[in-house]
Amino acid sequence: MISAFDHPFLSGLVGDEEMASLLGVGAEITAMIGFEVALAEVEAENGFIPAEAAAAIAHALATFWPDMARLKAGTARDGVVVPDLVRQMRQAVEEPYSKHVHSGATSQDVIDTAFVLRAGACLDLLEQRLAALASAFAHLSGRFGERLLTGHTRMQPARPIRAADRIESWRAPLLRHIERLETVRRSTGVIQFGGAAGTLDAFGEKGLTVRAALAARLGLADAPQWHGQRDRVAELAGWLSLVTGGLGKFGQDIALTAQAGDEIELSSGGSSSAMPNKQNPVDAEVLVTLARYNATQLSAVHHAVIHEQERSGAAWTLEWMVLKQMMMAAGASTRLASTLINRVEALGR
Repeated sequence: MISAFDHPFLSGLVGDEEMASLLGVGAEITAMIGFEVALAEVEAENGFIPAEAAAAIAHALATFWPDMARLKAGTARDGVVVPDLVRQMRQAVEEPYSKHVHSGATSQDVIDTAFVLRAGACLDLLEQRLAALASAFAHLSGRFGERLLTGHTRMQPARPIRAADRIESWRAPLLRHIERLETVRRSTGVIQFGGAAGTLDAFGEKGLTVRAALAARLGLADAPQWHGQRDRVAELAGWLSLVTGGLGKFGQDIALTAQAGDEIELSSGGSSSAMPNKQNPVDAEVLVTLARYNATQLSAVHHAVIHEQERSGAAWTLEWMVLKQMMMAAGASTRLASTLINRVEALGR
């Protein structure tokens, strides 16, 4: 409860329950269990484990839920959650089939693929919200677009502009973000599967066949292992920062327009403990905060691109600390932007 995104009261400001449900520990463990079941089924189909083993694994893991205290202790010991998770899964599967759980896979296969699966759902949510925001901006332009605003260049009053001109500067980037998302999906929506050192050596000549079948079963594209190649992750983070940055500009413009006082009317705002007459543009301010937050976190993700050799413990852990929080910031940003648009009762003169 230290992170602002799930803090008891700060989450009211920057939280996003819908996004949190896609990224939380429940979704994470469910995705990891799904990976292990799919792996067993594909291995059985390709003759690497008995069909009875795959059936036993699927049956046991359908109702399995790990002991979280053990997972915490195991992660502290092993540096990653998967070894103890697999130990608990094997205890849940009846003998003699328990040894076939996680066969031929490595921890990074499980964690990265589970993240990719959840990231896909998060991107679906963000795409829906971005499309809705673009439509809301178009509607706002239809209402107030022909009114005049004081144009500002370098923070100084310039020539008058139409409200539609400024609204378009908020809307157009959203449309480009949606276009860019197609590339991000192709890059990130892929299986991570390479085994211990990324060579699929446990499967011999059938390695590529097993990987392709596992990708198809999980609804992902097939791709060579990318254990130490983190450009995919950085590309996703860059897109998230662009989303929050564009909406941060919207928030900044609204806050500055509200400061002038005569070119915008907002239906409500935040109160002050010292000056009850004030209505602070809280949503607009937080959009700026979230944009700056993701801009700073993006640097950390780019540091995490520096993966030493075939797998990094340090860089990988840094991703865990940053990437989901960036997705939470993007979720909160789209949520707040929608609320703020609906609070604009007049724009321009």
